Amino acid sequence: GATLYVTLEPCCHTGRTGPCTEAVLASGIRRVVVGCQDENPRVSGRGIRRLRRAGIDVEVGCLGEEARAQNRGFFRFIRDGRPHVVLKAAASLDGFIAPAGARKPGSIHWLTSPASRAAAHELRARHDAILAGAGTVLADDPRLTARLQGGRRQPLRVVLDGALRIPPGARLFRETAAGPPLVIAARPAATGAASAAFAKRRRALEAAGAEVAVLTANRAGRIPVAAVVSLLGKRQVQSLLLEGGAQVHAAFIHARLVDEVVLFLAPQLLGGGVPISAGPGLPIDAPLRLGPLRAIHMAGDIIVSASVLGDSPRGRG
Repeated sequence: GATLYVTLEPCCHTGRTGPCTEAVLASGIRRVVVGCQDENPRVSGRGIRRLRRAGIDVEVGCLGEEARAQNRGFFRFIRDGRPHVVLKAAASLDGFIAPAGARKPGSIHWLTSPASRAAAHELRARHDAILAGAGTVLADDPRLTARLQGGRRQPLRVVLDGALRIPPGARLFRETAAGPPLVIAARPAATGAASAAFAKRRRALEAAGAEVAVLTANRAGRIPVAAVVSLLGKRQVQSLLLEGGAQVHAAFIHARLVDEVVLFLAPQLLGGGVPISAGPGLPIDAPLRLGPLRAIHMAGDIIVSASVLGDSPRGRG
């Protein structure tokens, strides 16, 4: 006799779990309020019709926009077979994420407050995967985990490392409870000594606990990010948090594979350093346009977030 409120239409097929519609019918629930219809062709209204045929009172569209926003990763995955990509960065007010020059690995200069850093860990925990570049791992030696009280599901940790430069002793390999990190490399064009050296580095990383995937490099010799998100989609990753360095951010922006941005801005001016993004850039008349902007204050910092307006063309990599 109860009413069930759901953000997404109950499914009527067997996927990772059994059909939700059958569980609803078996429960004795008499009314279901659905936020939005499922875009999965295997469902797409069939779940609603199944419940109505069984005599369940079904209402559709309650808080529909909010429900679609909450399920945006799932919808992106269903439409394009790739994860919803969120670019996250902590930066000074003039747009720098780190000071210039070489740093001792693991020596981190915090720009934002402890409260903002806790919010960033919450953000990590809400994503299926988190991605950084080899440069970030070499400079910061991060763990790439969601460190929250009470313990939470850990995202898949992904590192783009074309030449397999990161050391087997990096901290991310010691976080065994978070699962093996996925290191994505570019297939070496050369043979002989260079190929043998690459194979040796791969074996060392796998011995340290990494899973290594090798993709074909693009014309510039880099890992094509379109192939990266395709690979992650095949692994059922529906949401990806970018915490890469400037080069990684630029690659995703240039490929038009950013769906959302979250910037943690500290009230500081560095006047130089490592920018949020550093790459070829987009034409001035064809940027990724964002909106609506959302801003909240947190312990002196400002957290600015926005979605990319409209569906961008498929990534070029």
